[in-house]
Amino acid sequence: MAAPAPSNAPRNNRKVLGRLSLPERNFVANALRAETVGGVLLLVAAVTALIWANTAGGSYETVSGFHLGPSALGLDLSIAHWAADGLLAVFFFVAGIELKRELVAGDLRDPKAAALPVIAALCGMAVPALVYVLVNTVGGGSMDGWAVPTATDIAFALAVLAVIGTSLPSALRAFLLTLAVVDDLFAILIIAVFFTSDLDFAALGGAVIGLAVFWLLLRKGVRGWYVYVPLALVIWGLMYNSGIHATIAGVAMGLMLRCTRREGEEHSPGEHIEHLVRPLSAGLAVPLFALFSAGVAVSGGALGDVFSQPETLGVVLGLVVGKAVGIFGGTWLAARFTKAELNEELAWADVFAVASLAGIGFTVSLLIGELAFTEDPLLTDEIKAAVLMGSLIAAVLSGILLKVRNARYRALYEHEERDDDLDGIPDVYEQDKPEYHLRMAAIYEKKAAEHRRLAEVSAGARAEDDGPA
Repeated sequence: MAAPAPSNAPRNNRKVLGRLSLPERNFVANALRAETVGGVLLLVAAVTALIWANTAGGSYETVSGFHLGPSALGLDLSIAHWAADGLLAVFFFVAGIELKRELVAGDLRDPKAAALPVIAALCGMAVPALVYVLVNTVGGGSMDGWAVPTATDIAFALAVLAVIGTSLPSALRAFLLTLAVVDDLFAILIIAVFFTSDLDFAALGGAVIGLAVFWLLLRKGVRGWYVYVPLALVIWGLMYNSGIHATIAGVAMGLMLRCTRREGEEHSPGEHIEHLVRPLSAGLAVPLFALFSAGVAVSGGALGDVFSQPETLGVVLGLVVGKAVGIFGGTWLAARFTKAELNEELAWADVFAVASLAGIGFTVSLLIGELAFTEDPLLTDEIKAAVLMGSLIAAVLSGILLKVRNARYRALYEHEERDDDLDGIPDVYEQDKPEYHLRMAAIYEKKAAEHRRLAEVSAGARAEDDGPA
């Protein structure tokens, strides 16, 4: 065995799921706070849709199928269609900003740091697709739904964490968020490449011109929502009529925003707009999409069919087994071949638990399911039921795995949040700052002086009690 390296030798300090930098920690905390609230609303919307569809299915179909919009512009759409193509464009706009920020200011800007979550996310999409293909090859089912189990729903995953009361340390939460960002990127590419109908080049050209104007206005520093919102609506309408899924317009505009800070800026324009739009996306757009997409009739026979048909079984196994195996395997392989070390405060079981949590593929999986089987409404509903069942199983499995380690997570979380000097910065980020230790010394000296005073008071009181009667 080789002798250990001397203490002053350079060491490979790269960590799998290591502690985040302070700015990244603050960004992740703010982003996940909004997503958690949105995830709870998403959960409520999904349950409401299921109850509505199974107790008053006629009214549910009537409302979700009600058409409105200017037919002259090709936008006479049903409520459910508006939710999938219109409201989800807001969701993908935020996803585009997140991706841009990760690429220029976040973890993905460093190729070495980005390698692990990118590999994990790619494996977490490839393995579920492979599971679906294998199941349908053996069972003789349709291959059209291969992309359905590839997506992860970060909001729903965080809602599960909120419901089960698990305090994940920031490294695991950031890993889950980065996975979801990369996942969204490839889901966007899948939608653009594989679910594009016949192209209308005139409308597509108009959308491209609109995007160019949008980009030029941003570069010229033009401000005002009254400029960008109408332009965004025009771009969206043209993109919809071009045959390319309209949510691509949201992604494109999100990617155009500047996400790096200039001198004197507290927040970049992208961060500022994301802060404004994320609550609209997480709190309104995505829950409304869930309300008009998750309403499928559920019965004992329907649930049995989920596990008996190759298409639906492929979706369930892809989400539950494919996601967990793919993300965990991709993470382990990336760590193995880059010689990175797992954070000593965590275990590989934690990675598997988070990988299982990523099997919750609600929002984008429902969208892809609708796109994949547009010619077969019955199979579309069955695929939706499979997405719901797979996400539920993944939520229960990951919840059990995370609960087992919850005491450890809570201790890590409390250690990360501890701020004994009350300066607003967690103490773990100040261990190399002399001024922090001086503040702590002053605090302890003050406490020591107070205890000495109390000791003297106690001694005096005891002397009086022990004196002559």
